[in-house]
Amino acid sequence: MELSEARLLDALAGLQAALGCLTLLLLRRIGSSYGRHSSPRLGWQMPARLAWVLQELPSLALPLLECARAAPSHLRRRPNALLLAMFLVHYAHRTLIFPFLIRGGKPTPLLIWVMAFMFCTFNGYLQGRYLSQYAEYSEDWVTDPRFLTGFALWLVGMLINIHSDHILRTLRKPGETGYKIPRGGLFEYVTAANFFGEIVEWCGYALASWSAQAGTFAFFTLCVLATRAEEHHRWYLEKFEDYPKSRKMLFPFLF
Repeated sequence: MELSEARLLDALAGLQAALGCLTLLLLRRIGSSYGRHSSPRLGWQMPARLAWVLQELPSLALPLLECARAAPSHLRRRPNALLLAMFLVHYAHRTLIFPFLIRGGKPTPLLIWVMAFMFCTFNGYLQGRYLSQYAEYSEDWVTDPRFLTGFALWLVGMLINIHSDHILRTLRKPGETGYKIPRGGLFEYVTAANFFGEIVEWCGYALASWSAQAGTFAFFTLCVLATRAEEHHRWYLEKFEDYPKSRKMLFPFLF
């Protein structure tokens, strides 16, 4: 039974990689239809805060449930515990803190919310189940250069992501409406600094985990956020004549 589920988790990781490729193709063709790019043609929409909390919740709740069901021997291993903590810290912030910092926020189309909820359910199960039940790390994995480098990247990426979100939230003064050009932090170098931070964060997690499950999650994140960054970059260039032409789209000095 355990062997068959372990193979299932590997197969789900492969499916996640395939979904990343499919999502990349679809988003480049039809756009994200989210936030400033949202279309009323998608029908009923959910309030921004409620949508964020509910769509991110499975990525927090399912790994916690798996931890409650896990064999104690797995959670006593420092690598397993630390990797689960890295995943849970991100989604605790995304579920319990980030939504309540939103100022205004455009409603989320129900279709987009359903897809986000399904992905968070899928990935929450995949990451939580693998780390709590099947990942086999030696205790000295936490001193391996891959883990140490990955952890550092995860931490730096998360801080960049949180700081960039703060910059975006505080662009407008009380009572102001409309869009402004982001300034400060990595926004001086790229249009999508918040997306860049999240990509770095999950690539660090993948390196620290050194698993197919984490690697395909990082790949899926890159596929989704790269297309959204391209859409944002094009939108800013069309909307603002004085938008800095030297800014790259997603990766500083490169792309």
